[in-house]
Order: sequence, then C-alpha cells, then structure tokens
Amino acid sequence: MATLEIKNLTVSVKEKQILKDLNLTIDSSETIALLGPNGNGKSTLLQTIMGNPNYVVESGEILLDGKDILSLEADERSKLGLFLGMQNPSEVPGVNNVDFLKASLNAHREKPISLFEFYRLLDNAYKETHIPFEMSNRNLNEGFSGGEKKKNEILQMLLLNPKFAMLDEIDSGLDVDAIQVVASVIKKEQEENHRGFLIVSHYARLYDLINVDRAVVLVNGKVVTEGGRELIKKIDTEGYEWLRHELGIEFEKEETMSSVSIGTCATKEALKAK
Repeated sequence: MATLEIKNLTVSVKEKQILKDLNLTIDSSETIALLGPNGNGKSTLLQTIMGNPNYVVESGEILLDGKDILSLEADERSKLGLFLGMQNPSEVPGVNNVDFLKASLNAHREKPISLFEFYRLLDNAYKETHIPFEMSNRNLNEGFSGGEKKKNEILQMLLLNPKFAMLDEIDSGLDVDAIQVVASVIKKEQEENHRGFLIVSHYARLYDLINVDRAVVLVNGKVVTEGGRELIKKIDTEGYEWLRHELGIEFEKEETMSSVSIGTCATKEALKAK
C-alpha cells in the first residue's frame, strides 16, 4: 500500500501565504473528500502536491512512500504515481489528443508501448468514459465542451494508472448523465484497483455516488476537522457557518463564507438570478 504524507506544509502564491502548517496523510486505498469554502487552499494543496512551480513551498514536506518529492518536477512526480485532474484543463492547439496520450504513456514506461496494446487500452478507456472514439483525433481539449474536457481528464487517469488521483472539481460542467459516468469510473477504480483519491467538489451528488472514506475540511489553509459521510451531509445542509460556533474558528476570508451548502449553493444562486 502506498502512502502520501503532507507534513507541516506552508505554501505561498505571489507572496501571499495560502497553506499554513497543513498536515494530511492518505493511503492508496483511501478516498478523501476535500471540503472547504472557496479560497481556503483546496486547489493550492493539489497543485502543490503535483509540483506546479507557481506555488512556493516555504516549509514542510510532501512524502510519497517516505520519499520527499519536493525537489522533483511535475513529470517526475507523475512517473512516481501522482495524477491531477485539473479544474480548468487547457486547450493545446496543434497537439493531437492521441499523440499526447501515447507520449504520456510512454513517459511512464521503460519501453515504448506497442501500437496494438496502445489502441487496445485507448479503446477500452474511451468506452469506459463514454467518449466517442473519433474525438481521439482532435487536438487536445481544443473546441471541447467543459464536460468533454473533464471526461478527457478521467480518460488520461485510466491510461496512466496512478497510485493517487487528485480530482479538482472534476464534476463541474458535467450534466447528470456525465456525472454518473465519472462516478462509475471512480467507483470501479476504487473497487478493482484500490486507487487513492483526493477529490474536491462543491456538489454533494458526486460524493453520494462514490465510496468516501473520510471528509477533510480546509479553512484558512489548514485542516480544521475530519469525519465521515455525516460531515459531508452536515456541510451540505448547514454550510460552513457552524464551524465558527461549534469549533470557534474565525474565517480569514469572510467573503467566501455563507450558510449555503456544498451541494446546492450554485444551483440556488442560479435560480435566484432567473
């Protein structure tokens, strides 16, 4: 079993401190729901683990199976078994999707994959994610809808077969059917490959469709509480205001605070606007 450990991690972006002495440990067979108000460090944590150079580690450690990976570039961390499904996947004009996927696979292998084996894996991944195979010949994410980009991230995850998959709002932009597809893939990976997941979502629906071992709440750049599904349900129905009253937590970013839930805030606000 692989282990990812974050110890006393302090991170800044553009000289502004975001994460503050954050501690978190994840096992490769565990799925964690990462919760918290906007702007409190969830995406920063995932980007830092993956090695985005825009996120400056001031102190602390990130250990993968006991090895400190902070000195490694993002591609080296990927080869060790980390994967990040991004919140806003970039469009890459001129780079064919198939060529990108094949190059990514070969970068993780000692010997290049055979054409037959590559297309067998690719075909299976496209079928599992319910993406039309003809999209493989398009440029990477170019002209893709938001949902197609997110499903393409899941397809990459299947091909790369990481130890830990970090998914940053992978369900945003997806319709109901697409969320079901993504959840089905995640659940299958949990059950068959015992993959570790660290998942950020503002919608309780995704968490309801998969197996969640722990819910972890980030506020002010650190873990303030943990729990099980009951914690997700509490936040979905009560929002985050109860953290102030029950745990005495003062929020540094008051503009991100409200009593709305993780699962209904966007929907409610959209309905109000109509």
